[in-house]
Amino acid sequence: MENIDNLDFFENFGIEETIEIAGFKGNINSISDILKRVDSIKSNCCEGCIIQLIDARAIAGKKHILHGIIHGILAFKRNANLANDLGIEICVRTSAQRQISKALDILGLKEGKMDIIVVLINCPDYFIDELSNIFSYDDSVFNPNISVLKSIYNISSEEIAIMEIEDILIDKTSELIVSL
Repeated sequence: MENIDNLDFFENFGIEETIEIAGFKGNINSISDILKRVDSIKSNCCEGCIIQLIDARAIAGKKHILHGIIHGILAFKRNANLANDLGIEICVRTSAQRQISKALDILGLKEGKMDIIVVLINCPDYFIDELSNIFSYDDSVFNPNISVLKSIYNISSEEIAIMEIEDILIDKTSELIVSL
């Protein structure tokens, strides 16, 4: 788990939220049951807490997801958000998609065994423990599978020869912002 609330980097963007990201492995039998369990964790706590579960296979590393988080938060601050929910906006930005349905196809939960990245914004620290009761904590999910990412995002071997996969996906996110 990485708590990133003290980084000066975020303050440069005017981001004051407490942000944590963590990796997990799990087996999802029912997406709706998992979402209900996560919602129950949030409802026992506080207002304004965001918990977003993301398919880790579609993430190229910590910089990639952090880039999406920054742009999701900034989109809300500028009133330029595409979604009404910050967690969904993070998925839209991270996946470099304009359509929420496409973003969720790429980054959303799927039934079966999954590698999951959890983004927590303004949540208490004990939420990681709560989520560990549902999934198995495992930060190895941040290690990218280049062949899977090439397929998901239509990245050519030529692009990979020139740039790191994480930088390619960060560029795709930035291109989305410019084209909006």
